[in-house]
Amino acid sequence: MTQVIPEAQTGRQLSLPTKLFYGFGSVAFGVKDNGFSYFLLIFYNQVMGLPAETVGLAIMVALFVDAFLDPIVGQASDNFRSKWGRRHPFMYAAAIPVAVSYLLLWSPPKSLDHQGLFFYLIGTAILIRSFITCYEIPSSALAAELTTGYDERTKLLSYRFLFGWIGGLVMYFAALKVFLTPDAAHKVGQLNVEGYAHYGVAAALLMLGAILISAVGTHGQIPFLREAPHRKLNLPTLAREMVGTLSHRSFLRILVANLFGAMAGGLTLSISLYFTTFFWEFSSAQIALFTFASLTAALFAFAAAPMFSQKFGKKRSAMTLLLIGVAVGCTPIVLRLMGLFPENGSALLFPIIFLQNVVSTGATITANILTSSMIADVVEDSELKTGRRSEGLFFAASAFVAKAVTGIGIFTSAMLLKAAAFPQGAKPGEVDPAVIARLGMIYVPVLIVLYGLCVTFMSGYRITRESHAESLRQLAAAADLVNEGEPASQTGKLS
Repeated sequence: MTQVIPEAQTGRQLSLPTKLFYGFGSVAFGVKDNGFSYFLLIFYNQVMGLPAETVGLAIMVALFVDAFLDPIVGQASDNFRSKWGRRHPFMYAAAIPVAVSYLLLWSPPKSLDHQGLFFYLIGTAILIRSFITCYEIPSSALAAELTTGYDERTKLLSYRFLFGWIGGLVMYFAALKVFLTPDAAHKVGQLNVEGYAHYGVAAALLMLGAILISAVGTHGQIPFLREAPHRKLNLPTLAREMVGTLSHRSFLRILVANLFGAMAGGLTLSISLYFTTFFWEFSSAQIALFTFASLTAALFAFAAAPMFSQKFGKKRSAMTLLLIGVAVGCTPIVLRLMGLFPENGSALLFPIIFLQNVVSTGATITANILTSSMIADVVEDSELKTGRRSEGLFFAASAFVAKAVTGIGIFTSAMLLKAAAFPQGAKPGEVDPAVIARLGMIYVPVLIVLYGLCVTFMSGYRITRESHAESLRQLAAAADLVNEGEPASQTGKLS
């Protein structure tokens, strides 16, 4: 007997505590993603002494491992049967391994040479990515299960993105204000090796708490979630189903769009400390204040995403906001290269860049919320074509793209630093101005191309509010037939 979701066509209206508990779990991913994006490259490059391209290569190796692991975890959670449902056993099991592996990432043995450090980075990066996958994919997949509502999903994912950003920003601010502070041996706080170890401990504890609180807080929703069907599975069958599910046309277009967007976002995040430290020459205290710019942007996105979804639709809004984000993000750099921007040290410089961060980051986060909600809407359209609910598999691909933010972003950043001939062991104010200018001239065109490709592929996404409602109607009608005793085969393919 197929389980019938009561509000199949309108979507369950979720309580505020459910949304808060669900969203809070993304603090763990936000902390990890923020650490990878902002600190990993500068820590292993400028502090530990690995060449930037070597750090980028190590992260890319870990990313390739992810490419194989993510769909396996997604498919496993889609078909897992237990008294705690399909998703929660994975979430509980991942909590402690996630915390331990993240702690190890920031405390490499001091005795390692460059080769040993390279393999240590690969190993720990693979560990943390693998364990966070076992939590993040089942947790993300809950968004499509908790509600089928077109706008309710956007609201739910707004909480997820908000807490992800808050978690990452809290640790970013704590790192710069508490852990990465100047001392007698380190005049630049971002280069304080001991501070990174202390940061790792605090971040690991926060991630552990976030995962457990979210899992426990959403545990009561298990009776409302889909159960995995009773069936015998083997590897060839699973492989065929994975290929069939992931070949959905709208999903492929949004996936490729998100991949280019993730590359652009990862590039921006991972190279941001180089720009704030060396291009704009802000102090560590000023850089820490950018936390509030990002927090303001996240709060704006939290409120704006549901509004844009309701008024303009998800695809149109996301495309427009991405274009706004890249335009605002690149303008100060272009104006500086043209000699039309305040000089470093000017009283106007910090407030201008602060405001620019609020606008560009807010537009980008809002677009990311909308595109995640677009992926959730693929679930029902795919179910009509395949007869299977594959939330985990779709969000596995989405999670891989999200982790590409750090993997491909760090690798691209490393290549840009190499292309600009950026020196190792650099000090603010002492880098050749020609190198600084070259970094800006390479960065801006690459960012524009990546976001341009993102918007181009996104334009091919075809699911609208109306088509989603029609999918829900057909699925509800098929479920009624099954409940009345009609053969289950009638629900297999309805389009």
